[in-house]
Amino acid sequence: MTQADNSPTIEEADTRPWEQLEAIAETRDAERLEAYVESLTAGEAARALAHMSEEEQNRVLETLSPDDAAHLIEALPMAQAVDLIEHLPVSVAAAIVHELDSDTQADLVGELDEEDARAILAALDPQEAREIRELADYDEDVAGGLMITEVSVVSAADTVASVVDQLRRQADEYDLEIQYVFVADGDGRLCGVLRIRDLLFSPGERLICDIMIPKPVAVGAQTDLLALNDIFDRKGFLALPVVNGEGALIGLVTRSSVRLALVDKVESDHRKSQGIVGGEELRTMPLLERSKRRLSWLSVNILLNIAAASVIALFEETLTAVIALAFFLPIISDMSGCSGNQAVAVSIRELTLGLVKPQDLLFVWLKEIGIGVLNGAVLGALIGVVAWIWKGNAALGLVVGSALALNTMVAVSIGGAIPLILKRFDQDPALASGPILTTITDICGFFLVLGIATLMLSRLTG
Repeated sequence: MTQADNSPTIEEADTRPWEQLEAIAETRDAERLEAYVESLTAGEAARALAHMSEEEQNRVLETLSPDDAAHLIEALPMAQAVDLIEHLPVSVAAAIVHELDSDTQADLVGELDEEDARAILAALDPQEAREIRELADYDEDVAGGLMITEVSVVSAADTVASVVDQLRRQADEYDLEIQYVFVADGDGRLCGVLRIRDLLFSPGERLICDIMIPKPVAVGAQTDLLALNDIFDRKGFLALPVVNGEGALIGLVTRSSVRLALVDKVESDHRKSQGIVGGEELRTMPLLERSKRRLSWLSVNILLNIAAASVIALFEETLTAVIALAFFLPIISDMSGCSGNQAVAVSIRELTLGLVKPQDLLFVWLKEIGIGVLNGAVLGALIGVVAWIWKGNAALGLVVGSALALNTMVAVSIGGAIPLILKRFDQDPALASGPILTTITDICGFFLVLGIATLMLSRLTG
């Protein structure tokens, strides 16, 4: 690279890969651009594209071949991939979507703006567009929403030689890394599974029905994520065939896709618990959209906090008389909230894994109240001793210590129960549990501190 060349130095390219990406894209050298993109990790590629303008991003994707662009899109977070596709010309976007795996096609189209999705599907082959629409209609956490449709199906009456021939011809079309070939009967129903190694080491004239494993384990398109994970845990399969109501093979769901979906669900639940609603958020998304997503939670939360703070107004005289209580109010509120959030996290996790159901409310409460009594006693004693030493007033220590102990028991009880109650009424536990818990623990904490202090006011001020 000469000095006259405006491309960044090697050191700059290492720290600012978007500059190198843009410099190569400006030359329209697809082969060189592909080589550079392949040298980046998925995280580096996502970071580089995030630092580029819309025009620069389009230039990169338009310079790459549709197949290479599709590989890049598949490596990105879905929110970023959607943003990139939406800003491309329809013809370019459709060519890239055509090269994606079927499950990624469905996920991407399902996340696109309705107008953009319609335009891209209209530019695709009608049969392909129909299949994408059908896949996109499935929920994301069932077998139909996780499956790929690039599956090789052979007839039980075929010979080994003919099937080997067929697989060679389909090598680019189907994902053969799974090491399975599925066998259908004369009516198209799934009747067996064939291991690649059995196929390769069998005489060419043998019939598939003689070497296949009959009656393979299969799942329906509506089998949920937890059930799929359970089957993979118990059976050790790499993939499961997905069949329709008539028993015909319609796709394949892999162990890796189920594991990834579970991780995504946990991350999604965590985002919701922190008030990030409406799906994945990236800082490359439009400012107003990000603001709207956050405000939808924050605006409700501020009303709940006002309700909690109003309790203090009811005990204004007590707080004025014993101003030291103001120091302990946020401590008790925060510590109780932490205890409650621990219980929320465990309940949501157990709901996700299927370890508890909404009807297990009493069981969950009994398990949590024991923790609440023990931890409440320890935390209450600690804060009580601090208050006593600070002000030299044992009554103050008793007030704040007992309030924290009682509120900890309330917090873990509510925290353990709320996710189950919300689930029972088909509400999202991850999104709603936090604000409800915070409001209840704040109200109870303030009420307990100030209420007990009011009862003991003479000893606090004497």
